[in-house]
Amino acid sequence: MVSITYLSHSAWLIKNGEHTILIDPFLSGNPLATVKKDDVKADYIIVTHAHGDHLGDAIPIARANKSLIITNFEIANYCSANGVSAHSMHIGGGHNFPFGRVKLTPAWHGSSFPDGSYGGTPAGVLITIDGKTIYHSGDTGLFLDMQLIGQMNSIDVFLVCIGDNFTMDINDAVKAVEFVKPKLTIPMHYNTFDVIRSDPEEFARKVKEKGFNARILGINESYSF
Repeated sequence: MVSITYLSHSAWLIKNGEHTILIDPFLSGNPLATVKKDDVKADYIIVTHAHGDHLGDAIPIARANKSLIITNFEIANYCSANGVSAHSMHIGGGHNFPFGRVKLTPAWHGSSFPDGSYGGTPAGVLITIDGKTIYHSGDTGLFLDMQLIGQMNSIDVFLVCIGDNFTMDINDAVKAVEFVKPKLTIPMHYNTFDVIRSDPEEFARKVKEKGFNARILGINESYSF
């Protein structure tokens, strides 16, 4: 069985009893996060892009846990230069790890480090673990090739941004669900800051009106499947 825990914003903890995978660990400086970076244990850390609210605490957590960071080529080089282990990938590429498979998908966004330097191409990520596939959209606008992702992969859980301004809004995210056709969708990347304030209940209702399943997770709430 796989469990996913929502740590707030776009940060997630995935466990299968043997491995723990952390995604976009923006904890320090996050007004919604209640878990501290020193409390998180992870074998692997996936970073979708270099913005501070996604790279977050990846490096100190990796240093403390001897975690492997999985990310794009540019971020991997940055992490390696900061003394932690990293596996570099890029859009469309996949790789098998001890816990399962990771493949990077397109994401229409930007990617720069907090100092403004180039952070490579932003990504979404497909994670296949114990025969289940999770699609984390990363920060992205709506794009038609999401249909291909849904056609070529059976998505068990779709983690999709709904906060508007920097990413899709609710209506675009609902259309993304129609493209991907997941078994379950869970919204993310909303209400962390006023500029991305959004109503997850409205999103869930609209998804269900389209004939798909949606569930809202509270901070530190888990879902197992």
